[in-house]
Amino acid sequence: MNDHSDLPDATVPPPSASNEPGTFATALRDSADHRAPQAFSFSGRGSEYFRIWIVNLLLSVVTLGIYSAWAKVRRLRYFYDNTSVAGASFDYHGNPVAILKGRILAVVLLVAYQLAGYINILLGLIAALILMLASPWLIWRSLQFKLYNTSYRGIRFGFRGSFGGAFKNFLLWPMIGVFSVGLLMPMAAQRFKRFQHNETRFGSTHFSFHGSVGAFYLAYLAGIGGWIAGSALIVISFGGMALFRAIESGAGSILAFALMLLALYVWSFLIIPLWLTLLQNLVWNNTRLGEHRFQSRMRWGRTAFILLTNVLGIAVTLGLFTPFAQVRMMRYRIESLTLLPAGSLDDFIASSESPGSATGEGLGDLLDFDLSM
Repeated sequence: MNDHSDLPDATVPPPSASNEPGTFATALRDSADHRAPQAFSFSGRGSEYFRIWIVNLLLSVVTLGIYSAWAKVRRLRYFYDNTSVAGASFDYHGNPVAILKGRILAVVLLVAYQLAGYINILLGLIAALILMLASPWLIWRSLQFKLYNTSYRGIRFGFRGSFGGAFKNFLLWPMIGVFSVGLLMPMAAQRFKRFQHNETRFGSTHFSFHGSVGAFYLAYLAGIGGWIAGSALIVISFGGMALFRAIESGAGSILAFALMLLALYVWSFLIIPLWLTLLQNLVWNNTRLGEHRFQSRMRWGRTAFILLTNVLGIAVTLGLFTPFAQVRMMRYRIESLTLLPAGSLDDFIASSESPGSATGEGLGDLLDFDLSM
């Protein structure tokens, strides 16, 4: 009579009470984790790379440059393997024999150009024109080779741009920039980067570039305009034209002129990092991979410090500091970059894996050499 077996057990909560809040919380946490910024990192060290660099240098000299193709592969594999984001590193798959073919072709073209100019001036001009017209094709093929032989988590990159687009953006726009006395050079640079990034893909997902022409003009104005303004201030502070007229009047004037040249040299080394910093931040802050965004936070002061100390280190060590300098600058540029995911990178990779693998076989014969001019 007191049997309560038909009543629900009060100690066991209903399914909705135990599962739904947990499921919602888990989904919310996973969503937040998927959108968490993923900083790029570089784990290479100067001492490690020095051993690769010195062996590459010695073997390239001993083999009269033939080993340089293998040296390039070793160098790129080291930097790619030590660059990682979201827990995975990049890989380089370039074939040194294929790269050697490109090097030989480059040497043949340059020798032919030199011989043509030696034989006849007109013939040399024709050869220079042919080489200039061929440059978009060389860059186009080089981009295809370089990106196809780069992978991340087993998925290869690629470049889908056409030769017509390469001709327009790699030759015509730069020529327009030159003939406009540099006034249209920022627009040419914007067209170059827009074509390069828009036509690059990772698996089946394409990059896109959203940097405006106005932003490039501001970057060029800050870099070139800053250099001109600073140089003018230096010249004025050291006496301007009056200094040039007084150079022969005594040792003091010569010393002042030498100090002015030194100041101009130092200012140039300070303004170049500003320009490089502005351009890297501009390009990557306006680049997307599908819905995923990038953020670059390079700083002028840090870039200038690394560049100046690298130059001093290379000069003092007669070049032996070069691999350490390359690692220092590479680390700063890479670790200034952050990936801002729009969702799960696992979902993105899974959806891109099959198309990325399929395109590799079809491009294998096409991308059988690299042009390293």
